[in-house]
Amino acid sequence: MRNWLKSSKHFQLFWMFLKVNLISPSGPASIGLLYKESVGSLMTEERFVEAVGFSNFLPGSEALKLAMFIGHAASGVTGVFIALLGAVLPPTVMMLALSLVLRQIQHENWLTGFVAGMSPAVAALIVMVAWELFRVGKNKVADKRALFIAALSAVAFWLDVPSPLVLLGAGILGVLLFR
Repeated sequence: MRNWLKSSKHFQLFWMFLKVNLISPSGPASIGLLYKESVGSLMTEERFVEAVGFSNFLPGSEALKLAMFIGHAASGVTGVFIALLGAVLPPTVMMLALSLVLRQIQHENWLTGFVAGMSPAVAALIVMVAWELFRVGKNKVADKRALFIAALSAVAFWLDVPSPLVLLGAGILGVLLFR
């Protein structure tokens, strides 16, 4: 029975996605691991490239779309569900465990200080990401049009304009200014 499980495509699918999602729970980072695990044993390289292209085309999690595609290629509809189970199980268990821990410590005084200390770091991280988005080339800052849109968006957010409207307005300004 144990040898049958190890040689079964279903077990191979489940184990592959379980292992990849334990090691790398993010979709884009797991593509290299999935390539190494699936090409040659479950699918050809051309089929894997097709799977990655297809998963990038559709909205949603790359990891789940790749699980469905690889599962289907390896074992049809049953393979889809087995691969999805292996892909969903690790993050689900991690989130459940984290929520149980947070529930136990939610009223601790040090947690308030911890969150208060993290808030400026998150703000700094957002500023750094924004700065990297504005950089063009090695040491050049984006042109005045992008800075104008950013400043106008910041003012709109400060005036409590709803986020979707700010983004829509910024997109329309981008179309008009970056022709």
